[in-house]
Amino acid sequence: MAEKRIPKRSEVPAEYTWKLEDLFETEEQWLERFEKLKDVPSRITEFQGRIGESAEVLFSYLKLQDEVSLLLEPLFTYAFCKKDEDTANNHYQDLVGKAMGTYVAIDSARSFAVPEIMAIDDAAIDKYFEEKPELKEYRRVIDDIRRRKAHVLSPEAERVLALSGELAAVPESVGSVLRSAEMKFPDVIDAEGIAHQMTEDNLPFLLENSDVNFRKQAFDLYYEKFSELKNTLAAILDGQFKGLVFNARARNYSSTLEASLDDNEVPTEVYHNLISAVHDNLDKMYHYVRLRKKMMGLEELHMYDVYAPIVKDVAVEVPFDKAKDTVLKALAVLGEDYTDLLKEGFENRWIDVYPNEGKTGGAYSTGSGRPHPYVLLNQKDNLDSMFTLAHEMGHALHSYHSTKNQPVCTSDYVIFVAEVASTCNEILLMKYLLKNTEDKKQRAYLINHFLDSFKGTVYRQTMFAEFELMLGQMAENGEALTADALNEKYYELNKLYFGPDMISDDWIAYEWARIPHFFYNYYVFQYATGFSAAVAIANRILEEGETAVKDYKRFLSSGSSMDPISLLKLAGVDMSTPDPINSALSLFGELVDELENLAE
Repeated sequence: MAEKRIPKRSEVPAEYTWKLEDLFETEEQWLERFEKLKDVPSRITEFQGRIGESAEVLFSYLKLQDEVSLLLEPLFTYAFCKKDEDTANNHYQDLVGKAMGTYVAIDSARSFAVPEIMAIDDAAIDKYFEEKPELKEYRRVIDDIRRRKAHVLSPEAERVLALSGELAAVPESVGSVLRSAEMKFPDVIDAEGIAHQMTEDNLPFLLENSDVNFRKQAFDLYYEKFSELKNTLAAILDGQFKGLVFNARARNYSSTLEASLDDNEVPTEVYHNLISAVHDNLDKMYHYVRLRKKMMGLEELHMYDVYAPIVKDVAVEVPFDKAKDTVLKALAVLGEDYTDLLKEGFENRWIDVYPNEGKTGGAYSTGSGRPHPYVLLNQKDNLDSMFTLAHEMGHALHSYHSTKNQPVCTSDYVIFVAEVASTCNEILLMKYLLKNTEDKKQRAYLINHFLDSFKGTVYRQTMFAEFELMLGQMAENGEALTADALNEKYYELNKLYFGPDMISDDWIAYEWARIPHFFYNYYVFQYATGFSAAVAIANRILEEGETAVKDYKRFLSSGSSMDPISLLKLAGVDMSTPDPINSALSLFGELVDELENLAE
């Protein structure tokens, strides 16, 4: 029987792997850095009880934090990247453990600092800024600490919470290892008898197959494997939310949602407004589902049909070199300086490109700009992979711009704006492809691809966000997150979001078990808000040109120097209102109408 196999890590050509030597030329250098950081906790504790005594002492402490960040960042990036190359490699799991242990020790040592900065009275702080002008570089950091006065505890309590940091990371890390390394899926056999290897990551790719029997087989086998571990995964998720409840209550927040969003200065109304706006626009999603069913010529549309192409004989292979070239052309509207950075990333191995055995699923950018960002892909050489390349390089260049233009203390942008640059790249790519496509069938194919992305990013991620909100409320009420309870709630949400023309197959109730973001902390809603903001920004760039590009790059270069709502206003978007979400969903409806007209 013929087989299609995923290579081992050692079999992947070097040019398709990221060059981690730019961080550390050898692992010995990493270990030297690790040893160097061991004395940092003692250096930090020298400031205990003294931070508020003068402007000079406060400034010296904050400068030390910058130094620590510059030492820690590459340590973490290297360890996690090596671990994600092959999650079954215990050696790199050990490096991650060392890095996490170092971070927790440092974080524990500095637990006194926030309460001490909080305790400085307003008059003294104002005086310090006058006495030490260099301190103004940290005004944003200081103000952000002091605004959370009601949620900062005593030094002793802060130390205990800091020591719990490693425990808080356990559910995510255990879930990741279980899904990526421990779970083994059966092969899927196509009509010609060829075995297709199934992994935790490649179900959507398999569900693109034109053979409905193949799709159903893949869908059933995949979720059957998750059903076998449902109780284990539910217990891990229950532990995750117990940790969130502990943190929220310890810090005097009214809910886990409030605790999470306050870290990024995002009002909880933004989260609730998103869910409400999407509920108000579910009719457009239902229209799309009806159209998909009609265009596929199916009497019944099942969940295993949602990735299959509905415009036949159009899908083409997009080799990685072609994907890079197309992305460069599409993003030329952002200026030569932007595309030069893209070329640098493409040519100097910022990217780990293809899947290999044990490699972590999905795609990401490390978020670090020093010395440059790193991007993980699982390239499939198709249209979706080209969009993923544009997306992750959007993250990467956002990190690059913020790192190069901000001081260390404000160089990291917050999660709420993290998906804007990535999605803006995707939209500009789609607009470029549509502009250069006259063929009716090809245009329909591209529009459907965009609608699928739109559906997955706004509707689907909002469904995830609503599910996550339910989990938080259950945990806050003392309800256990059992597999049966999770299945029931997820299944009902799936029916609501996909509507009456979709058969919500029983297996879809287990989908929650495969979503890694549920083991984060109210993250997914930001995909939907970020997509909505990106639609507005991309449209403005294409309509207004240089002025909009200049404003956008100012946003990219601003890191966390402002609250996220103000940052987006730099680029011309006001996310304090539901208007960008409603506008984006209106565009979705218009594109569904156009696709329907093209299909007639």
